Amino acid sequence: MSILINKDTKVIVQGITGRDGAFHTEKMKAYGTNVVGGTSPGKAGQEVEGVPVFNSVEDAVKATGANASVIFVPAAFAADAIMEASYAGIELVVCITEHVPVQDMIKVTPVLKKHGTKLIGANCPGLITPEECLIGILPAMIFKKGNVGLISRSGTLTYEVVNMLTESGLGQTTCVGIGGDAVSGLYFIDLLEMYENDPATEAVVLIGEIGGDAEEQAARFIKEKMTKPVVAFIAGQSAPPGKRMGHAGAIISSGSGTAEEKIKAFKAADVPVAKEPRDIPGLVKEKLGL
Repeated sequence: MSILINKDTKVIVQGITGRDGAFHTEKMKAYGTNVVGGTSPGKAGQEVEGVPVFNSVEDAVKATGANASVIFVPAAFAADAIMEASYAGIELVVCITEHVPVQDMIKVTPVLKKHGTKLIGANCPGLITPEECLIGILPAMIFKKGNVGLISRSGTLTYEVVNMLTESGLGQTTCVGIGGDAVSGLYFIDLLEMYENDPATEAVVLIGEIGGDAEEQAARFIKEKMTKPVVAFIAGQSAPPGKRMGHAGAIISSGSGTAEEKIKAFKAADVPVAKEPRDIPGLVKEKLGL
Protein backbone atom coordinates (compact mmCIF):
# COMPACT_ATOMS: atom_id res chain seq x y z
CA MET A 1 0.00 0.00 0.00
CA SER A 2 0.97 3.67 0.25
CA ILE A 3 -0.36 7.02 1.39
CA LEU A 4 -2.10 9.75 -0.66
CA ILE A 5 -1.33 8.42 -4.16
CA ASN A 6 -1.13 5.11 -6.02
CA LYS A 7 -1.42 3.63 -9.51
CA ASP A 8 -5.12 4.53 -9.65
CA THR A 9 -4.63 8.25 -8.95
CA LYS A 10 -5.87 10.43 -11.83
CA VAL A 11 -3.85 13.63 -12.17
CA ILE A 12 -4.43 16.92 -13.94
CA VAL A 13 -1.71 19.53 -14.47
CA GLN A 14 -2.72 23.13 -13.82
CA GLY A 15 -0.57 25.28 -16.08
CA ILE A 16 0.18 22.42 -18.47
CA THR A 17 0.96 24.65 -21.47
CA GLY A 18 3.72 26.52 -19.66
CA ARG A 19 7.37 25.52 -19.88
CA ASP A 20 7.57 23.78 -16.51
CA GLY A 21 4.10 22.28 -16.73
CA ALA A 22 4.78 20.72 -20.13
CA PHE A 23 8.26 19.49 -19.16
CA HIS A 24 7.13 17.75 -15.97
CA THR A 25 3.98 16.38 -17.59
CA GLU A 26 6.24 14.41 -19.91
CA LYS A 27 8.38 13.23 -16.96
CA MET A 28 5.37 12.16 -14.89
CA LYS A 29 3.81 10.30 -17.81
CA ALA A 30 7.11 8.57 -18.57
CA TYR A 31 7.17 7.30 -14.99
CA GLY A 32 3.71 5.83 -15.35
CA THR A 33 1.61 8.47 -13.59
CA ASN A 34 -1.95 8.54 -14.89
CA VAL A 35 -1.98 12.15 -16.17
CA VAL A 36 -5.49 12.51 -17.58
CA GLY A 37 -5.69 16.20 -18.37
CA GLY A 38 -4.37 19.70 -17.93
CA THR A 39 -5.71 23.24 -17.67
CA SER A 40 -4.81 26.52 -19.32
CA PRO A 41 -7.58 29.14 -19.69
CA GLY A 42 -8.41 29.84 -23.33
CA LYS A 43 -6.50 26.84 -24.66
CA ALA A 44 -9.12 24.12 -24.41
CA GLY A 45 -8.91 21.56 -27.23
CA GLN A 46 -5.13 21.58 -27.43
CA GLU A 47 -2.92 18.70 -26.32
CA VAL A 48 0.39 18.63 -24.46
CA GLU A 49 2.36 15.36 -24.58
CA GLY A 50 -0.86 13.67 -25.71
CA VAL A 51 -2.76 15.06 -22.71
CA PRO A 52 -5.99 17.02 -23.40
CA VAL A 53 -6.13 20.65 -22.26
CA PHE A 54 -9.22 22.17 -20.62
CA ASN A 55 -10.14 25.75 -19.77
CA SER A 56 -10.88 25.00 -16.13
CA VAL A 57 -10.36 22.38 -13.44
CA GLU A 58 -14.12 21.87 -13.27
CA ASP A 59 -14.20 20.98 -16.98
CA ALA A 60 -11.21 18.65 -16.56
CA VAL A 61 -12.76 16.82 -13.61
CA LYS A 62 -16.08 16.36 -15.41
CA ALA A 63 -14.35 14.92 -18.47
CA THR A 64 -11.71 12.75 -16.80
CA GLY A 65 -12.77 11.97 -13.23
CA ALA A 66 -9.46 13.39 -11.95
CA ASN A 67 -8.93 13.30 -8.18
CA ALA A 68 -5.50 14.97 -7.90
CA SER A 69 -3.84 18.03 -9.41
CA VAL A 70 -0.36 19.51 -9.58
CA ILE A 71 0.13 23.25 -9.96
CA PHE A 72 2.73 24.89 -12.21
CA VAL A 73 1.48 28.49 -12.38
CA PRO A 74 3.18 31.78 -11.37
CA ALA A 75 3.14 32.68 -7.67
CA ALA A 76 0.62 35.49 -8.13
CA PHE A 77 -1.98 32.98 -9.36
CA ALA A 78 -1.09 29.91 -7.32
CA ALA A 79 -3.55 30.47 -4.47
CA ASP A 80 -6.42 30.93 -6.94
CA ALA A 81 -5.35 27.72 -8.69
CA ILE A 82 -5.40 25.82 -5.39
CA MET A 83 -8.87 27.12 -4.53
CA GLU A 84 -10.16 26.39 -8.04
CA ALA A 85 -9.08 22.77 -7.66
CA SER A 86 -10.69 22.55 -4.23
CA TYR A 87 -14.00 23.96 -5.46
CA ALA A 88 -13.92 21.47 -8.36
CA GLY A 89 -13.74 18.53 -5.96
CA ILE A 90 -10.06 17.59 -6.33
CA GLU A 91 -9.05 15.50 -3.31
CA LEU A 92 -5.29 16.16 -3.37
CA VAL A 93 -3.58 19.31 -4.63
CA VAL A 94 0.20 19.51 -5.01
CA CYS A 95 1.51 23.06 -5.44
CA ILE A 96 5.06 23.21 -6.77
CA THR A 97 5.10 27.01 -7.15
CA GLU A 98 7.47 28.91 -4.86
CA HIS A 99 7.23 32.47 -3.51
CA VAL A 100 3.47 32.26 -2.96
CA PRO A 101 2.56 35.20 -0.66
CA VAL A 102 1.74 34.22 2.92
CA GLN A 103 -1.44 36.31 2.84
CA ASP A 104 -2.61 34.33 -0.19
CA MET A 105 -2.03 31.02 1.58
CA ILE A 106 -3.96 32.24 4.62
CA LYS A 107 -6.97 32.77 2.35
CA VAL A 108 -6.59 29.27 0.93
CA THR A 109 -6.73 27.43 4.27
CA PRO A 110 -10.48 27.79 5.07
CA VAL A 111 -11.42 26.81 1.51
CA LEU A 112 -9.43 23.59 1.77
CA LYS A 113 -11.01 22.82 5.13
CA LYS A 114 -14.53 23.46 3.82
CA HIS A 115 -14.13 21.09 0.87
CA GLY A 116 -11.94 18.47 2.58
CA THR A 117 -9.08 19.02 0.15
CA LYS A 118 -5.57 17.87 1.06
CA LEU A 119 -2.72 20.15 0.00
CA ILE A 120 0.99 19.45 -0.36
CA GLY A 121 3.03 22.67 -0.56
CA ALA A 122 3.31 25.30 -1.81
CA ASN A 123 7.02 25.53 -2.63
CA CYS A 124 7.53 21.77 -2.57
CA PRO A 125 8.94 19.08 -4.89
CA GLY A 126 5.82 16.89 -4.64
CA LEU A 127 5.48 13.23 -3.73
CA ILE A 128 5.96 9.75 -5.10
CA THR A 129 4.81 6.21 -4.47
CA PRO A 130 7.62 4.29 -6.20
CA GLU A 131 6.64 2.22 -9.26
CA GLU A 132 3.09 3.59 -9.10
CA CYS A 133 2.71 7.37 -9.22
CA LEU A 134 4.87 10.51 -9.23
CA ILE A 135 3.34 13.97 -8.81
CA GLY A 136 5.78 16.87 -9.00
CA ILE A 137 9.43 17.36 -9.87
CA LEU A 138 11.13 14.53 -7.98
CA PRO A 139 13.96 12.66 -9.78
CA ALA A 140 12.24 9.31 -10.33
CA MET A 141 15.35 7.20 -10.88
CA ILE A 142 16.52 7.32 -7.25
CA PHE A 143 13.35 5.87 -5.71
CA LYS A 144 12.75 2.20 -4.98
CA LYS A 145 9.62 0.43 -3.78
CA GLY A 146 9.88 -0.74 -0.18
CA ASN A 147 8.69 -0.27 3.40
CA VAL A 148 10.09 3.11 4.54
CA GLY A 149 8.04 6.30 4.47
CA LEU A 150 9.74 9.70 4.22
CA ILE A 151 8.62 13.27 5.03
CA SER A 152 10.87 16.23 4.36
CA ARG A 153 10.83 20.02 4.57
CA SER A 154 13.85 20.15 2.26
CA GLY A 155 13.66 19.21 -1.41
CA THR A 156 17.35 18.58 -2.06
CA LEU A 157 17.79 16.70 1.22
CA THR A 158 14.88 14.51 0.17
CA TYR A 159 16.81 13.48 -2.92
CA GLU A 160 20.06 12.95 -1.04
CA VAL A 161 18.53 10.84 1.72
CA VAL A 162 16.34 8.78 -0.61
CA ASN A 163 19.33 7.98 -2.79
CA MET A 164 21.20 6.79 0.30
CA LEU A 165 18.25 4.68 1.43
CA THR A 166 17.93 3.08 -2.00
CA GLU A 167 21.65 2.38 -2.28
CA SER A 168 21.55 0.70 1.14
CA GLY A 169 18.68 -1.55 0.04
CA LEU A 170 15.90 0.33 1.84
CA GLY A 171 12.97 1.00 -0.50
CA GLN A 172 10.15 3.43 0.15
CA THR A 173 6.35 3.31 0.40
CA THR A 174 5.62 6.99 -0.23
CA CYS A 175 7.98 9.98 -0.05
CA VAL A 176 6.52 13.44 0.53
CA GLY A 177 8.28 16.78 0.19
CA ILE A 178 6.12 19.17 2.22
CA GLY A 179 8.15 22.33 1.57
CA GLY A 180 9.36 24.84 4.12
CA ASP A 181 6.97 27.76 3.79
CA ALA A 182 5.52 29.32 6.93
CA VAL A 183 1.94 28.54 5.82
CA SER A 184 1.39 25.33 3.90
CA GLY A 185 -0.74 22.22 3.57
CA LEU A 186 -0.24 18.81 5.15
CA TYR A 187 2.59 18.77 7.66
CA PHE A 188 4.47 16.30 9.83
CA ILE A 189 1.68 15.19 12.15
CA ASP A 190 -0.84 14.71 9.33
CA LEU A 191 1.55 12.48 7.42
CA LEU A 192 2.90 10.62 10.45
CA GLU A 193 -0.67 9.55 11.22
CA MET A 194 -1.11 8.32 7.64
CA TYR A 195 2.11 6.30 7.82
CA GLU A 196 1.08 4.86 11.18
CA ASN A 197 -2.14 3.60 9.56
CA ASP A 198 -0.45 2.30 6.39
CA PRO A 199 0.23 -1.47 6.68
CA ALA A 200 3.08 -1.31 4.15
CA THR A 201 5.07 1.34 6.02
CA GLU A 202 7.30 -0.19 8.70
CA ALA A 203 9.49 2.82 9.51
CA VAL A 204 9.51 6.56 8.81
CA VAL A 205 12.30 9.04 8.08
CA LEU A 206 11.55 12.65 9.06
CA ILE A 207 13.74 15.45 7.72
CA GLY A 208 13.20 18.73 9.53
CA GLU A 209 14.78 22.16 9.59
CA ILE A 210 15.38 24.99 12.00
CA GLY A 211 12.53 27.43 12.53
CA GLY A 212 9.03 27.05 13.94
CA ASP A 213 7.94 24.26 16.26
CA ALA A 214 6.55 21.69 13.81
CA GLU A 215 9.29 19.19 14.65
CA GLU A 216 8.65 19.54 18.39
CA GLN A 217 4.94 18.91 17.77
CA ALA A 218 5.85 15.89 15.64
CA ALA A 219 8.03 14.54 18.43
CA ARG A 220 5.13 14.76 20.90
CA PHE A 221 2.84 12.99 18.42
CA ILE A 222 5.38 10.21 17.90
CA LYS A 223 5.80 9.73 21.62
CA GLU A 224 2.06 9.62 22.32
CA LYS A 225 0.56 8.04 19.18
CA MET A 226 3.03 6.12 17.03
CA THR A 227 4.02 2.48 17.30
CA LYS A 228 6.30 2.46 14.24
CA PRO A 229 9.95 3.56 14.50
CA VAL A 230 10.93 7.03 13.28
CA VAL A 231 14.41 8.31 12.44
CA ALA A 232 15.01 12.07 12.16
CA PHE A 233 17.49 14.57 10.79
CA ILE A 234 17.48 18.33 11.44
CA ALA A 235 19.05 20.61 8.84
CA GLY A 236 20.56 23.96 9.78
CA GLN A 237 22.36 22.94 12.95
CA SER A 238 25.03 25.60 12.43
CA ALA A 239 22.70 28.43 11.37
CA PRO A 240 23.21 31.74 13.25
CA PRO A 241 20.20 33.04 15.26
CA GLY A 242 18.04 35.70 13.59
CA LYS A 243 19.22 34.95 10.05
CA ARG A 244 16.76 33.68 7.46
CA MET A 245 18.14 30.55 5.83
CA GLY A 246 16.40 30.16 2.48
CA HIS A 247 12.98 28.88 3.46
CA ALA A 248 10.35 31.24 4.84
CA GLY A 249 9.90 28.95 7.83
CA ALA A 250 13.60 28.38 8.48
CA ILE A 251 14.32 31.25 10.84
CA ILE A 252 15.31 31.24 14.49
CA SER A 253 14.03 34.07 16.66
CA SER A 254 13.94 34.75 20.40
CA GLY A 255 15.60 31.42 21.13
CA SER A 256 12.88 29.30 19.54
CA GLY A 257 13.11 26.92 16.61
CA THR A 258 16.73 25.96 17.18
CA ALA A 259 18.18 22.67 16.05
CA GLU A 260 19.13 21.89 19.66
CA GLU A 261 15.52 22.19 20.82
CA LYS A 262 14.25 19.97 18.03
CA ILE A 263 16.90 17.32 18.60
CA LYS A 264 16.15 17.33 22.32
CA ALA A 265 12.43 16.85 21.63
CA PHE A 266 13.06 13.88 19.33
CA LYS A 267 15.43 12.20 21.73
CA ALA A 268 12.81 12.57 24.47
CA ALA A 269 10.44 10.68 22.15
CA ASP A 270 13.01 7.89 21.59
CA VAL A 271 13.61 9.05 18.03
CA PRO A 272 17.26 8.74 16.98
CA VAL A 273 18.55 11.89 15.28
CA ALA A 274 21.23 11.47 12.64
CA LYS A 275 24.27 13.74 12.93
CA GLU A 276 24.67 13.64 9.15
CA PRO A 277 22.32 12.49 6.35
CA ARG A 278 24.60 9.53 5.57
CA ASP A 279 23.86 8.10 9.04
CA ILE A 280 20.12 7.74 8.33
CA PRO A 281 20.10 4.33 6.53
CA GLY A 282 22.07 2.72 9.36
CA LEU A 283 19.72 4.10 12.01
CA VAL A 284 16.68 2.87 10.06
CA LYS A 285 18.19 -0.61 9.77
CA GLU A 286 18.86 -0.64 13.51
CA LYS A 287 15.23 0.25 14.23
CA LEU A 288 14.03 -2.46 11.84
CA GLY A 289 16.43 -5.03 13.26
CA LEU A 290 18.25 -5.50 9.94
